[in-house]
Amino acid sequence: MSIPSDPEWRGPDAEVPYADAVAFMERRVTEIHHGAAPQCVWLLEHPPLYTAGTSARSTDLLDPRALPIHRTGRGGRYTYHGPGQRVVYVMLDLRPRGRDLAAFVRGLEHWIIDALARLGIEGERHEGRIGVWVAGADGRAEKIAAIGVRVRRWITYHGLAINVAPDLGHYRGIVPCGLLDHGVTSIRQLGHSATLADLDDALLSCFESFLEYPST
Repeated sequence: MSIPSDPEWRGPDAEVPYADAVAFMERRVTEIHHGAAPQCVWLLEHPPLYTAGTSARSTDLLDPRALPIHRTGRGGRYTYHGPGQRVVYVMLDLRPRGRDLAAFVRGLEHWIIDALARLGIEGERHEGRIGVWVAGADGRAEKIAAIGVRVRRWITYHGLAINVAPDLGHYRGIVPCGLLDHGVTSIRQLGHSATLADLDDALLSCFESFLEYPST
């Protein structure tokens, strides 16, 4: 399978410090805006940490001493990043795509759902809740993928995080995405053996259809 040159497909990279990743995205967004570099999709992992989005509430941070905390300009509230979680940072130019941020986020959700389906996992969207959900062991909806994006000059950055086999115990230090009534799960927790590499292959296989958003 060929890897796109524009958008550039980077990684997968392991244990990238969060501040380094943000610095790269800031530079690339400026370069994309000026036509000096291609759009970019970056697959990586972070060391264990919490990030606080623009809607983060202090009451959602249950254990301030558990892990390093990074304030970030992406949308959303608190979330966890760490090994075993596929983070995908998506730096795309929305100017030729209708400048429709809501359609872009729906496209990300459908991209995740399509990739999970290739691994035998049924994901779904829930109206009013950004991200991708699956049925847990008790039938209740649990979150398997989070989305938090930022746009500058109509260039997107930040992106999505899909739980493959992270330490789910780290989520106990926060109220993930501000959701009290729903759990967080992973591909491994669901009983599937797919690896990060398997998920990467599925994401790449579904990438072309993702670029055809907006989708309903």
